[in-house]
Amino acid sequence: MSERPVPLPYADPAFVTDPFPLYRRLREEGPVRRVVIAGGLEAFLVTRYDDALAALSDARLSSDVRDASDARLLRQLPEADRESMLSTMLRSDPPDHTRLRRLVSKAFTARRVAGMRQRIQSLTDRLLDALTPAGHADLVADFALPLPVAVISELLGVPVDDRHEFQHWTDRMIRRGAEPPDPAVVSEAWRHMRAYVAGLIREKRTDPADDLLSGLITARDEEGQLSEDELIAMVFLLLAAGYITTVNLIGGGIAMLLAHPQQLDLLRSDPALLPGAVEEFLRYDGPVSPGIARFAREDVEIAGVRVTRGATVLIGSALADRDPARFPDPDRLDVTRRDNAHLAFGHGIHYCLGAPLARLEGEIAIGTALRRLPGLALAVPQEEVPWRPGGLRGPESLPVTFVPGG
Repeated sequence: MSERPVPLPYADPAFVTDPFPLYRRLREEGPVRRVVIAGGLEAFLVTRYDDALAALSDARLSSDVRDASDARLLRQLPEADRESMLSTMLRSDPPDHTRLRRLVSKAFTARRVAGMRQRIQSLTDRLLDALTPAGHADLVADFALPLPVAVISELLGVPVDDRHEFQHWTDRMIRRGAEPPDPAVVSEAWRHMRAYVAGLIREKRTDPADDLLSGLITARDEEGQLSEDELIAMVFLLLAAGYITTVNLIGGGIAMLLAHPQQLDLLRSDPALLPGAVEEFLRYDGPVSPGIARFAREDVEIAGVRVTRGATVLIGSALADRDPARFPDPDRLDVTRRDNAHLAFGHGIHYCLGAPLARLEGEIAIGTALRRLPGLALAVPQEEVPWRPGGLRGPESLPVTFVPGG
């Protein structure tokens, strides 16, 4: 592959607001394109659906950043506690990944998640009760963010009053844009986050309860299935992953509907379309963009392109989910779309463990907001809605108005 790598222009507000014209061009130019991501890092971007699907299940592509040849990737993690941050399901491969995932998979079964519907509905109604009298709100800060934070906090057994602490330090660690995170900032944030999680673990060891965190501590202390570093990293991952992408699904889903009023009217007239609409939000403009990073364990060939050992492979799920070879009329939001096998939650052994919970939260939150906020409309021009600059995509804020008291 000889063409010059294409920079992903995260410093360009037009790209941040709508990256899909560039994504479309890259997909049309070839199935694998060299790109430059944050901090000047180069990657092979997989642009088309069938190739992305295959790559997500390819054991030659590792999730462990230690398999990357570009040392800058590893240096983005705090040196003093690097092994702890690498001890998560997200960054591991079998057999460690298999062991770690098995420990928490029972908490996210479809049956257990379905049993949380009433509680999620109650939390949703409580948040909207506080909003409806005013007739205006920021639906990210006031609704899309606190709901999944409360849900994952209750599942883990974390005091909801502590949410601002772990939100703040998580945000410092995952901030994305034109430049990679500052290692000093990440290191400081991780020290605070580790201390916070360690404190939670001490409290649960003293006073265990019927929650996921107490179960993980038992797996560590009595069954020997986790090291202390793995336990801390697991709790951090569940806290962070348990809310970040769901915030973007809820906020982004509502933003998409406000930008497509016919789809909004259709969904309001037929709430039975909600589950399929959530899938369409995930496909059309999902919370991970452009995709999922992997690292070549060996020289591999993807769609006829040679990828050298240690290279970063960016599996472009956001591009694949608008591939016209897989989805008819892919650039059209269609809440009635039926064949919707999108890649927003990944595929293979790393398929998102929390997908059933995210789907349920999205369905309840968006459906209830549409029902209880009549006259819902943006309070600013659509082009002024700020979007996150990369990696984890969604509106940073969503100022809206509606009929008070709905």
